[in-house]
Amino acid sequence: MSKSILLLPAVILLAMTPTPGSGRIPQEAAPAPAVSAVKNPVKPTAASQARAKELYGFDCALCHGANGNGKTDLATGMGVKLSDWSDPATLASKSDSDLFNMIRNGKDKMPAEVEGRAKNDEVWNLVIYIRSLSKGKPAAPSVPDKPE
Repeated sequence: MSKSILLLPAVILLAMTPTPGSGRIPQEAAPAPAVSAVKNPVKPTAASQARAKELYGFDCALCHGANGNGKTDLATGMGVKLSDWSDPATLASKSDSDLFNMIRNGKDKMPAEVEGRAKNDEVWNLVIYIRSLSKGKPAAPSVPDKPE
């Protein structure tokens, strides 16, 4: 009798478990179209940079570090070596549109910052914020975007 009492919840749980393809939300969305050679269209404001810093704290700092040096326990644990964004030379060879595309579409183990989490203007401001992580060090100019 006690076995059948234990069996009933197991059968109910099994019956309620979704089967593959039944209302599953796809985990991998198609990448957003790449922004090609576009100059960063936003002008940073105190409010937009505060929002960018907030986004960075939620979505980037866990791996890239609060200061952008990429030396975090999570990155080490995942076996990834991240670039040091606090070093101006690191981003010198990347245009703003290159950074925008990496953030929007992800790269290697880095997930994409999908449009539902951040609007394009917020991602552009995030690019500005990331570049600011090397502020106070000799600045390397960003690579100009290539004309289409």
